[in-house]
Amino acid sequence: MKHRIAIALATLSLLGAEVVLAAGEHDHKPAHGGIVVEVKEVQYELIARTDTLQLYVSDHGKPVKLDGASARITLLSGTDKQEVELKPAGDKLEAKGSFKVSAGTKVLASVSLPGKAAASARFTIK
Repeated sequence: MKHRIAIALATLSLLGAEVVLAAGEHDHKPAHGGIVVEVKEVQYELIARTDTLQLYVSDHGKPVKLDGASARITLLSGTDKQEVELKPAGDKLEAKGSFKVSAGTKVLASVSLPGKAAASARFTIK
């Protein structure tokens, strides 16, 4: 009986080690110099400039196809609120214009990908 328990514990220990190693493989470093947030295993990288907003979307490090995707960005800076629509532009969602972004600006992104429920990601500009 003790032998079976030891085998079971060893097996669970090995399984646990694999889970820890798999969880450690997620790379949250920005690939494009922006701010990265993960929501339900999908990474969103926001690049916010005063003239351009860009949102890169990847799943386990692989870019997500953005055909038919869209995003709505809400910028909150002090008492100012600005809403912007982002559209596919190659490998990212993008909007060009004039945006109030500075340190402390809060950003809420609502992203719609074809065939998936809309996801929300929150960022704070540093």
